[in-house]
Amino acid sequence: MKTDAYARLQEVAGPVSRETFDKLIAFETVFRKWAQRINLVAPSTLDDAWERHILDSAQILRLGGSAKSWLDIGSGGGFPGLIIASMIAERAGASIDLVESNRKKAGFLQAVVGELRLPARVHAKRIEDVHGAIRAPEILSARALAPLPLLLQLSAPWLQAGTTALFHKGRDYRQEIEDSAHQWGFDLVEHPSLTDAQGVILEIRNLRRI
Repeated sequence: MKTDAYARLQEVAGPVSRETFDKLIAFETVFRKWAQRINLVAPSTLDDAWERHILDSAQILRLGGSAKSWLDIGSGGGFPGLIIASMIAERAGASIDLVESNRKKAGFLQAVVGELRLPARVHAKRIEDVHGAIRAPEILSARALAPLPLLLQLSAPWLQAGTTALFHKGRDYRQEIEDSAHQWGFDLVEHPSLTDAQGVILEIRNLRRI
């Protein structure tokens, strides 16, 4: 089982050390314990958490290249923020900021960061309240947070400063892109999801208001 899971992780995320894989296994164990007490993800997805949440999150590591500075907004149950934190832990000087306004979920994030010794900082605040406190990272991520027009508004201070966004999106993403075009211009690359046949990862650069 673990051998198959390790092979699948590398298929989705690229070369990954055995130590990183073990860290993700440890994360899954902690996540499942907390998920019994607070609502971290839809209960119907818990049985397939490895593929639906962990691997789905891990795939953006490949798209982020060798980036060392990351920001995840609306981190919720740790996807993709805690997964990225686990996977960049071996990169010297790498770190990720996690922004989550829900106190219970922020408590979960902080507990996992401490228990697994992850290179992450948790900000238990609204996204709008940390715009001036977090310097523009190389990569900004968000998953299952908001429609694209609102995502662009929330992340604009960083994207307009040169940050690249990697946003998980589902089957309605084309309509969201169309809705965004009324207010924003941007460079876009659509990456098919490796875990969801109807999903994509939207890579957005050079955000500008129209």
